[in-house]
Amino acid sequence: IYWNSVLADTPMPRAISDLITPGPRVSVGVGGRKHHRGTSVNVRVGRMPFVYRYAATDTQLHDDPNVALFFLEKDLHPGAKMKLHFANTISGASFLPRRAADSIPFSSTRLREILDRFSVEPNSAEAAAVKQTLRDCEEPAVRGERKTCATSLEAMVEFSTSSLGTTKVKAASTTVSKEGTPAQEYTVAASGVREMGGKELVTCHAEPYAYAIFYCHATSTSRGYEVDMVGKDGTTVEAAAVCHTDTTALNPEHVAFKVLDIKPGSAPVCHFLPHDHVVWSRSD
Repeated sequence: IYWNSVLADTPMPRAISDLITPGPRVSVGVGGRKHHRGTSVNVRVGRMPFVYRYAATDTQLHDDPNVALFFLEKDLHPGAKMKLHFANTISGASFLPRRAADSIPFSSTRLREILDRFSVEPNSAEAAAVKQTLRDCEEPAVRGERKTCATSLEAMVEFSTSSLGTTKVKAASTTVSKEGTPAQEYTVAASGVREMGGKELVTCHAEPYAYAIFYCHATSTSRGYEVDMVGKDGTTVEAAAVCHTDTTALNPEHVAFKVLDIKPGSAPVCHFLPHDHVVWSRSD
């Protein structure tokens, strides 16, 4: 795994960097700003539709570019054509050093204190996004799922390695050759589908917040793929995809069922990862 930068103020601890096996480039917005009381920050607004309990709204079905990232596993093969939109929706948030992250309250019971610390107006859309992220993180896991919200890079790596049962892990994310690409038809390359190793995966989704927060969940009922695609305009994509083979525990109103017109448990549901989301797998 190649990090675009290092943690703010301190290098990545050797104990963490030694755990990681080289693989595709991953951009998780590491290494950014210090945040102090009274310092205004920009909270990206918008919910990620990859939370198992999440029910889709009509507005999201029409306006959220991530909705287009869902597909059926049977449709993933060389030569397959899919209309997709790889949009930068939450990128730019930076991890805090672990010591700083651990010193900041992360609980809906202390929402007012959190908003005050980051100068977020209580009645703003940004405040609503912060509140929703805290709710997502505090929701109990569904059957067969283990979850956490990682507030630092170290916390993400520790959860991933403990969930996968090994310190030899590989991370993958989606990279697009051109920024700001429109929704368009992509074709899967002739040798463009590679299954990730191991029977378990940990997928970490960037959540809207004042600094980098990743909703990470582990399950043994998933398959991961790395997929090479080419868009109509020539844009090349190295996409990470996750397929959930047991969807019976998902909310029946989940966006995937509405977009794909299927029922829970009827077929494996897959989605490509947006920018800055990460999937971890075993490398040994």
